[in-house]
Amino acid sequence: MLSDFAGADKVYIACGYTDLRRGIDGLAGIVQQQFRLDPFSNTLFLFCGRRRDRIKALYWEGDGFVLLYKRLENGVFQWPRNEAEARELTVQQYRWLMEGLQIDQPKAHRSVTGLTII
Repeated sequence: MLSDFAGADKVYIACGYTDLRRGIDGLAGIVQQQFRLDPFSNTLFLFCGRRRDRIKALYWEGDGFVLLYKRLENGVFQWPRNEAEARELTVQQYRWLMEGLQIDQPKAHRSVTGLTII
């Protein structure tokens, strides 16, 4: 379900460690107070624990929150640990994360902007 989640306009990850004992109210509080984002927007928020083999996802469905929990049986998520902030992911970065890859692929082609024809 998380691997092909397409209901959200945006996807944010909480970089660093999150205490996954938190429930809906605790995670929504992090989104609102720590990251200054709206948990009631059409956004998927992802959180990862210290062991990196499980994540929680929080999503507002219009009439209530959906809390998803995923535990990998083998391997870990390549979760950015160097920041204590929320980071917006592109669709491609989200796909990489769910496939077990790092969200910053050094050899991936980057979008080119600001070009002009002479």
